[in-house]
Amino acid sequence: IIAIPLIFYLLKILSFIFIPLIASMFIALLFLPLMRWFNRRNVPKFISILVVILIFGVLFKIGGELVKLSSREILSADGLLLEKAKLKLSNLFVSAEDFFGVKYLDEEGNIFSNILQKELLSKNFGSTLDFISKTLSMTLMTTFFVILWLVESINFEKLLNNTILKQKYTSVKTFIKIENDLFKFIIVKFLISLGTGIGIGLACLFFDVNFPIFWGLFAFVINFVQMIGSVVSVVLLAIFSFVQLDPTSHLFFFILTITGVQVLFGGILEPIFMGKSFSINIITILVMLMFWGYIWGIPGLIMAIPITVFIKIIL
Repeated sequence: IIAIPLIFYLLKILSFIFIPLIASMFIALLFLPLMRWFNRRNVPKFISILVVILIFGVLFKIGGELVKLSSREILSADGLLLEKAKLKLSNLFVSAEDFFGVKYLDEEGNIFSNILQKELLSKNFGSTLDFISKTLSMTLMTTFFVILWLVESINFEKLLNNTILKQKYTSVKTFIKIENDLFKFIIVKFLISLGTGIGIGLACLFFDVNFPIFWGLFAFVINFVQMIGSVVSVVLLAIFSFVQLDPTSHLFFFILTITGVQVLFGGILEPIFMGKSFSINIITILVMLMFWGYIWGIPGLIMAIPITVFIKIIL
């Protein structure tokens, strides 16, 4: 009884070690089949590691180019969109003032002067720098741990055998099951998120909603947060489109389209491709999302389902 909360307390306190370690394990599982293929052909291990590093480099390069494109897209926007957004938000806040009896606007009709103060802005700037530094350190540690997993400095099968299962045959069988299920989950989740991002981007392009590359990239990334991510992307994009577009059938069909994209990929295709391999109860998913989100924040929300699959297989 004492040990269980102590373990989770240590997981929270030492998150700067455990988050890269667990994330690197899931990433390494994707490349273990490739490493075994190289090993069967007697390719030297350092060459196979270099190939994996090159793959990582290409992926980071593609991601960086997409971020650059979305940044240029946002910076090239004219001031008319901002003025239109301020006008619509001012109208919304006027309605909110009438309904709640709380004053949000100043005498000049400026919203932000009453909501955002200089102290808050400086605090947010400091927290942003802190977030960037933590993300960079986590990325470097994750890369280091991935290399350790791949060169088998950390042998997951032996770790299972020495700590939990204590039997060679059982640990090998469990390792194969974990590898196959998590590999399937990560690949399907990646493809579903990619399809969702492309669908959202094309919908923005077709309905003339600003920043289609940014919204497609945002939908792709946020979709890795199970259940919550799809709702967040639809809600935020619907609010943005309401600011940009006039409330007509054009806006209605756009919101209907992005909702349909999320339903198609997240509600229909993902369960079909996942099949009945995991069969995890929806209540269990919600509880694990809240639990790991509380312990590790956003990384915990992203890794909650793979960790749940891992724990279920072990049990």
